[in-house]
This record gives sequence, C-alpha cells and structure tokens, in this order.
Amino acid sequence: MPYLKSLPDDAVLLQVFRAYPETSRPLLDYHELVMRGTSPLTVAERELIAAYVSGLNSCDYCHGVHTATAEACGVAVGAVPAAVADLDAAPVAEKLKPILRYVGTLTRSPSRIGPADAEAVYAAGWEEKALHDAVLVCALFNFMNRMVEGLGISAGPDYFATSGTRLRDIGYAGLAGLLGDPVAGSREDAGTGAPVVPLR
Repeated sequence: MPYLKSLPDDAVLLQVFRAYPETSRPLLDYHELVMRGTSPLTVAERELIAAYVSGLNSCDYCHGVHTATAEACGVAVGAVPAAVADLDAAPVAEKLKPILRYVGTLTRSPSRIGPADAEAVYAAGWEEKALHDAVLVCALFNFMNRMVEGLGISAGPDYFATSGTRLRDIGYAGLAGLLGDPVAGSREDAGTGAPVVPLR
C-alpha cells in the first residue's frame, strides 16, 4: 500500500511517475541513457546488475521487475536470484562476476571499494567505460530502491512479468511516453488501451 494518500491502494511506480511528472520525466530520461544507451555492457547485463543490486537491498519490487526484464532480455531464468544467494555458484558468465562483486561491495559497503576491486574488473577483460556504466547502474538502482521503499510501492509476480516485457519492448523512453502529454491532455496508453489521466 503506497504511502502517498492520493494514490490507490494497488498503485505501482508508473502511477507515482504520472502523479509527479516534473521529477519523473528527467528520471526516466536518465534511465534511458544509463540502461539503454551505448555501452560495453549489454542491455541484459545492465538489467541483471539492476536486479542484483535490488536483491541485495531486499527491494522486492525493483528486484522483481528487473529480474523479469533481465530474463525477457535473455538472462537465464533463475540466474538473478541465484546470484543474490551465492554469486560464486550462480549460472552467470564468469566475466560478469567481478562487475557484480564490485557493485555488491558498492551497495553494501561503499567505503570499502578500492583499487583492487577495479583491477579485478579490468583483469576480467572489461574496459573503463564498462566499470563507469556498471557504477551508474548500481547508483541508479540504489536510488530507485530507496524511492520505492520510501513510497511504499509493491506488486506481485504477474505485474513483474508484465513490466519486464514492457521494458524490454519499449525501454524507459517508451515508459516516459506512457505518462501522457500534459499539453494535449487525455489519450490512450500505448500498448494497453487504458486512458491516461491528464497530468495538469
């Protein structure tokens, strides 16, 4: 149940975005850059990092949505929760594990990150931009986890699956499009047929 009294009891994050478009649009623009922009990390790998960080933070909503998105983008089913439980034994590419260890430390104990952690990423064959991009995904989802938990947003597996498929298909720029046009007013949600409530 959300802590924002203007929202219905079953509100999901999209409804928060619609209620506060002035902060949500730039946030979704940033998501699109970080999660879908050019990167040595694939879209699936970035979604896996997002889901992994969210799992470490015990943010069920973000972990559920981004696990479903990672799987929709090609990550093996069950790989994300396995990585959260035991990264060494998880069915995740060995090359990616140093990046996940890095973001894991950055999430749980940020002051403990040091040169050796970065060197482990480089030794696995990643370039500097990969480390940069992984840190941005990590930072973004530590932010999102706190936003979601702070606002009391929750959902279940059916919603996670729907959201994961949607993010795979339209990305975060497409999600921003679902906020509606504040100038034109009401229209129909792309892909859902549901009316969009005018934002202003």
